[in-house]
Amino acid sequence: MSIQPDRQDLARTLAHLRALNARFIHNFITNDVASHDLILHPDFVSISGNGVRLDRAAYLRRWATLFDPNVITYWDTRDENITVLEDLALVRATNKHVEHRDGRDHTGMTSYTDTYVRNNGGWFCIQAQLTPVAPEHWPPDSGIISVYVKGQRQPVS
Repeated sequence: MSIQPDRQDLARTLAHLRALNARFIHNFITNDVASHDLILHPDFVSISGNGVRLDRAAYLRRWATLFDPNVITYWDTRDENITVLEDLALVRATNKHVEHRDGRDHTGMTSYTDTYVRNNGGWFCIQAQLTPVAPEHWPPDSGIISVYVKGQRQPVS
């Protein structure tokens, strides 16, 4: 028999997971390994869009230099959707990015699913999985929840 949380508990959990998702993105933009380390489960694994799997240690080493605001000039998060199933949560969203390479801007979108588990009262990301999104499936701008330009957070209207 599963115990369903009451609406107030669910609302608090969703707010907490939204904040963790925002922190996850901010940690990426700022290359903040220390803060990011605190939200990862000890058994964390990352699966990239091309199928590369990284364990927690390799992922955090890469995290330290992954975002360069001179290359990734625009980043937004949109289309956030969170599902809570008792002690498991799926945090899904899409990121739009503009990368400046070879004198030109290249725009793309990547959807992600971050899987969180509740452990000792806290939520920890145990898996992050990325999927490239074809332009015909890009979610609209109306779902944007955060924007960064050259690594600086911008107001969202």
